[in-house]
Amino acid sequence: MGSEIAKTEFSEEDFRQFQQNLRKETRILMEWFSSDLFDKHQEMCGFELEGWLIDQHCAPTPRNEEFLRRVSNPLVVPELSKYNFELNIAPHPLDRRLPVFLKNEMQKLWSICTSNARDMGCNTLMTGILPTLQDWMLTLRNISSLQRFHALNREILRTRSCHPLKIHIEGTNDSLEVVHHDVMAEAATTSLQIHFQVPVSKAAAVYNISHVLSAPIVALTANSPFLFGRELWDETRIPLFEQAVKSPAFVDLSGRMVSRVTFGRDYVRKSLKEVFLENLDGFPVLLPVTFDDDLSQLNHLRLHNGTIWRWNRPLIGFGEDGRPHLRIEHRVPPAGPSIPDIVANILFFYGAVLHLLPEVPQAAISFEQARANFYAASRFGLDSMVTWSSGNAMPVDTLLLQQLIPGAMLALAGRGFDSHDLKYYLGDVLTKRVATRRNGAWWQKNFIRRHGPDFRAMTQAYLENQNRNIPVHEWSI
Repeated sequence: MGSEIAKTEFSEEDFRQFQQNLRKETRILMEWFSSDLFDKHQEMCGFELEGWLIDQHCAPTPRNEEFLRRVSNPLVVPELSKYNFELNIAPHPLDRRLPVFLKNEMQKLWSICTSNARDMGCNTLMTGILPTLQDWMLTLRNISSLQRFHALNREILRTRSCHPLKIHIEGTNDSLEVVHHDVMAEAATTSLQIHFQVPVSKAAAVYNISHVLSAPIVALTANSPFLFGRELWDETRIPLFEQAVKSPAFVDLSGRMVSRVTFGRDYVRKSLKEVFLENLDGFPVLLPVTFDDDLSQLNHLRLHNGTIWRWNRPLIGFGEDGRPHLRIEHRVPPAGPSIPDIVANILFFYGAVLHLLPEVPQAAISFEQARANFYAASRFGLDSMVTWSSGNAMPVDTLLLQQLIPGAMLALAGRGFDSHDLKYYLGDVLTKRVATRRNGAWWQKNFIRRHGPDFRAMTQAYLENQNRNIPVHEWSI
């Protein structure tokens, strides 16, 4: 989905040809799995980070075209709305240099973005949902100009027979119900997407573990408690994304409707090829753009996979030598609150995966339990209860403090990570964040409770704290 497309309207022949190519490419991919053709080198790490452009009043400003021209960096790209942009970094090995690399690359790229935004009289902000955003701002007038976004909007609506998208989210003390006739509500959700390239021998296990970890990670990182002035879930971004582009695809064996934004249907049993076969047979083609390139580039398969937004999504990529590789994209965390927080969140994901890899946690935690944990943690954050390997419910903060954060530290130490880096990011940042329960959602909710519903003042204070480059548990209110 990262590439531009040549047109926005499609014929029946386009769909037929794309489906034919998709089937051929899926067959090629199945042969790669059988012949063990994938890259076997060390694990590689990367991420995508979505950001906001805001004006001097802390309201979103739809100026990403001018902003991107000024930045002129292939690692900074457009997002669905003109309010947003996305940062990318080059992949890096999972080794002791990773923490410094993540911090330096993120800081360098973010500083470039901030400097160019300020030259325009704007600011940049990283957060899960911008607190000053209003529903009326999310219209097609503010969709980015790339044709793929316009085509995506048209085709999502086509799959729904042009029925409007109804967004209904129930919080503990408040609720929200709005109707959209386009997909622009999805632009309200800005994320951190963590990538983990692994050998095919580990890919299925890492994919399954990513599902198990989704609940503790969304609780740990929650940073989206408000939408259009309503206090909803600690990570409101989760139900909002699922409803903003809701396009039902198929009914699973339990009778549940599976949509294109999904936690998934089940763990994989043996191989990630099961997910790509499900893509082929379960999800109708959304953007039937045909490519003239060699089918072994899997352009149709990768585009189709890019229109299925699993919270944990397998990806096919190619190295500089042209050899294919597998990576897992963990889409659960929101953007922000600060660069130290983001680096800590990324390192925790890798460390927790390595910690659980020998344990096969999916044998003890059913997929339905992992799913229920995920939505409970999205709603209640660090106050949530989760069912873990004992089969008993436990507070998610206890799980993090007693098992997952120490386990992640040990796993990364076993890979040679510097003890100073681990102490800072997993100890001083994450452990203190959980022990004090002060994640981004906590800070935002407590600011409003103390100062009243002044979302402009809250966003200004958030921006000032973010620019201090300190973790959120140390932020002033």
